[in-house]
Amino acid sequence: MSTCNHGSSVYGVKPRTLGCEECLEIGQGWVHLRLCRECGHVGCCDDSIGHHATKHFQETGHPIIEGYDPPEGWGWCFVDETIVELPDRTPHPGPIPKFY
Repeated sequence: MSTCNHGSSVYGVKPRTLGCEECLEIGQGWVHLRLCRECGHVGCCDDSIGHHATKHFQETGHPIIEGYDPPEGWGWCFVDETIVELPDRTPHPGPIPKFY
């Protein structure tokens, strides 16, 4: 596993939405959710059509996300392209909206 030096970007955040912010706005579905551990943005994974978690990183530079549906306990650093250990899991207040 690679080393990540972006631990200072991991905060206890409040998720801004129950599902992918951008997908909810346009009525689009997603595969999995990712939570930005710097600001609380909820975006969809790269297996989803929108790739909104990655786009959020590209726009903001916020490097660390958490697997978030349900909270999966793992983190990912976009900069170092490695799994990171998170100090905690962010609880999901649920229910998670789904579009089928």
